[in-house]
Amino acid sequence: MDNQSFVKAWKRQVAFSLFLCSWGWVSGQLRYSIAEESHPGTVVGNVAQDLGVNLADISRRRLSFGSDGSSRLFSIEKKNGALVVHERIDRESLCGSSLSCLLHLEVVAENPLELHSLEIEILDINDNLPSFISLNQLINVTELFSSPGVTFQLETAKDLDVGKNGINEYKLNPNPYFSLLTKHRMDGTLIAELVLEKSLDREEKAEHKLILTALDGGDPPKSGTTQITVNVLDINDNAPVFDQSHYKISILENIPLNSVIIHLNATDLDEGANGDVLYSFDQLTLDSAKTIFQINPQTGEVYLKKELDYEISKSYELFVKAADKGSPKLEGRCVVKVEVEDVNDNTPEISFNSKSNEVPENAPIGTVVGFITVRDRDYGKNGDIRLSVPPGLPFTCQPMSQRYALVTSGHLDREKLSQYTIKLTASDLGSPSLSSQITISLNISDVNDNPPAFLHNVYNAFIAENNEAGRLLCTISATDPDEGSNANLIYSITDSHIHGSPISSFVYINSDTGNIYAQRSFDYEQFQLLQITARVEDSGSPKLSSNVSVFIFILDTNDNSPTILYPEYAGETVAQESIPRSAAAGYLVSKVSAVDIDSGHNAWLLYSLVQSASPALFRISEYSGEVRTLRGLHETDNTEHRLVIAIRDHGEPSMTTTTTIIVNILDDIAQESPKSQDFLTNAKSTPDLTLYLIVSLVAISAVFLVTFTILLVRCLRKNYDSGCGFCFSDKSLSTTYMDQYKPTLYLNTDGTLKYMEVRMAPPEAPGSCYPACFPPATDIPNVTLTNLLNGPITDVVEHTNPSSDSSLLNETNQVRC
Repeated sequence: MDNQSFVKAWKRQVAFSLFLCSWGWVSGQLRYSIAEESHPGTVVGNVAQDLGVNLADISRRRLSFGSDGSSRLFSIEKKNGALVVHERIDRESLCGSSLSCLLHLEVVAENPLELHSLEIEILDINDNLPSFISLNQLINVTELFSSPGVTFQLETAKDLDVGKNGINEYKLNPNPYFSLLTKHRMDGTLIAELVLEKSLDREEKAEHKLILTALDGGDPPKSGTTQITVNVLDINDNAPVFDQSHYKISILENIPLNSVIIHLNATDLDEGANGDVLYSFDQLTLDSAKTIFQINPQTGEVYLKKELDYEISKSYELFVKAADKGSPKLEGRCVVKVEVEDVNDNTPEISFNSKSNEVPENAPIGTVVGFITVRDRDYGKNGDIRLSVPPGLPFTCQPMSQRYALVTSGHLDREKLSQYTIKLTASDLGSPSLSSQITISLNISDVNDNPPAFLHNVYNAFIAENNEAGRLLCTISATDPDEGSNANLIYSITDSHIHGSPISSFVYINSDTGNIYAQRSFDYEQFQLLQITARVEDSGSPKLSSNVSVFIFILDTNDNSPTILYPEYAGETVAQESIPRSAAAGYLVSKVSAVDIDSGHNAWLLYSLVQSASPALFRISEYSGEVRTLRGLHETDNTEHRLVIAIRDHGEPSMTTTTTIIVNILDDIAQESPKSQDFLTNAKSTPDLTLYLIVSLVAISAVFLVTFTILLVRCLRKNYDSGCGFCFSDKSLSTTYMDQYKPTLYLNTDGTLKYMEVRMAPPEAPGSCYPACFPPATDIPNVTLTNLLNGPITDVVEHTNPSSDSSLLNETNQVRC
C-alpha cells in the first residue's frame, strides 16, 4: 500500500470512527495487501495506528482476531499493534485462479468492546511453473486435403499463478511445415493453435515432431514444454460443422439435475463412418465446468449432472467438439456460454463472536456480551437479513453495520437461573423467505462465598523407615461447592519446624493433587512421628482456606546388621581359643556375643556354625552363642580348627554377620592360659560387685514396673468410658515408654558380669500428641530377668503387634493414608 493511498484510507477511517463513537462501538473497514509466500513476521500494516489506538493503550485494548478461519495466517503484535504474517500464505490454495484474492477478517478490540472489518489482498508472485497435462500431444493431419492455413487446436498450458505471472507466450521450435498462432479466450486465457504452412505429403514424411514451449510473464519468466506429434493421414475430407459457432443460454441455478440445457447439432457431408458424429467437451473446457455439465456423445444434448451455485460461478464456457469416425478423424467445434441466474437458495449464516460465554450476575444493563455476524450469499433482497431474539429474555440485539451486538436488557440473578439458552433467528427478505437459527449458551458466573472443606478432619499416614526421597506418604482431598476459579484448589503445608529443621525439608505437597511426598529418608531411630498442618486455598477473590492435621508414623525396618561384641575384631587378626586335648564332650570352647540396634523381631539374633573342618567335633548354641565340643578329643584330631560363625537376625529380609575363631588343641594348656577352674577362682575376687549390679538392675526394673502399673491403672480408670483416645504430651509418659528403657545384662560362663547395655529410644517431638490404645492387662509385656548359666541375662521388651496400629485410628474423624 503506497503512502498516498494509506493517508487517504487513514483519514476515512478516522472520520468513520468519530461518526460511530456515539454508539459506544467503532466499526471500520481496513484494507492491506501482502505478497504470498511472505516470511512469518513480515509486517502487513499497523492496525492500532489505523484504528486510532494510542501506543500506550495497545495493551489495554487487547487487539485480536475474531473466529474467522483465515485469522490463523496473521497475528497482531501486542507491543505495537502491527499486523504481521504468522503462517505461510499460498494464494493458489486460498483463492485458486481468481484474479482477486481478498481475505475478510474481523479485529476485536476490548475496553470498550469494538469490532472492525479488515480486508487483506494477497498478491500473486511467480512461484509456479507452466505445465501441460499431457507430455505428448498427437495430431492427425490428412495429406493433400489439409491445405496451408489450416489450424489445429493445441492443449493449453496451465499456470497456478494469475495476472502477469500467468501464461504470457507460446513458442514453437522452427520448422518449414508449421507455425504458431496465439489468441486470448473470453476469460483472458492465452490459447495456442498450430497453423499448417506447407502441404504435407505422407510419402515424403509421415510424422513430424514439434516442441511447444509455454512461458509466463514473471521476471525471470518460467516455462514448461510438451511434444507435439503430427501424423500425416489421408481419406476423410469433410469435417462436422455446427449450426452456430457460438451459443449463449441462461438458466436458473435451481434447475433439477439431468435437465437438458441445450441440444447441439453438427452435420458431416461424408457418408458411412466418416459421417457419424460423436460429441464431447474439448480440452479447453475447464474442469469445473466438466464437473457440472455432461454431453451425450450420440445426441449432442448437454445436461446438468451437478447442482449449480450462482454464488460459486455466474457463468460457464463450454468448448464442444464434434468428431466423425473417419480415418483420420475430422473435427468441428463450437462454444456454448451458459449464464446462471440467481434464486433465493441460500439460508442466512449466523456466527457469534465473544471472548467468554460467562456473564457476571452483577453485570449492568447494556453490557455487551458478544457480536453476531450474519451473511447471506444471495444478492439483492435475497441477501437482506432480519435478526430476532425470543421474548422474555434479559437480552436484546442492537444493529450495527453488517452485524449486531448482543447486550443485556435486564438484571441477572444466578440464584434464579445459572444459564441462559438463547435461540437467534435470522430471516432474509427473499420469496419465499429463508431462515436459520443459532443457539447461544451463556453461563452466569458466581462470587466466591464458600471455603473449601477437607473430606476428613484428621489424616494418618504410615511409612517404613529408609524410604526413598519422593515416596508418596498420603493424599489429602478437599471440595469446594463454588464454580470455576472459585473451586480451583491449591494445597500447601503451613510453615513449622521439627527438631529445629523446617517442615519443608521433611515433606513436600503437590499443590494441585494434594499428594504429600517425603523429601528425605526417615530413620525410626531418630523419630517415630511427624505432625504437620496442611492448608487448602481456593483461587477466588477474596481467597478462602481451611486447615487439617496430618500425622505421619515412621515404622521400623531391618536396616542394621548384627554387631559382634566378642570376639573383638582387630584388623587382620583372627580370634584364637585354646582347649586341652583332655576336654570332654560339652566343653565350653568360646562364647560369641552380638547386638542389633534395630527393634522387635529385627533385633532377635540366631547363631549358627557355617564352616568347620570337623563338623562332628563342635557345635554352637542357637540362642546363647556358646561354642562347645560334641565329643571328647582324640589323638588323631588336628591341633587347629577354623570355625566360621554366622549371626542372623529375624528381620525381613534377615541380615547376617560372620566371625572366625581358630581353636587350638593343646596337650598341656596350663602354660598357655588359666584353666576354667582357675578363671572361676580368680573371678571370685569380685563377686560382690557383680551381685551389686544385679541387685541394682532388679531394683530399677521393679520401680519401673510399679510406676508403669500405677499409670496404666489410672489411665484405664480415667478413660474407661471413652476406650481409646488417651493422649500423652511431651511432659507425660508415652505409650512407647517401655521401648525407651531397655537394660540388658551379659554374663560370662562363670556367672560374672561381662557388660550391661541400656538402650534409650529417642524422645517424642515437643508438643506431639496422638491417640494411643492399650491392650488388656494380661497382654502387657513384662520385664523378665532370666539367669542363664551359659548365656546373658536379658531384659526383653516386646513391641505391640503391628496390627494393633489400627487402634490409633479409633476416632471416626481420622483417616489412615
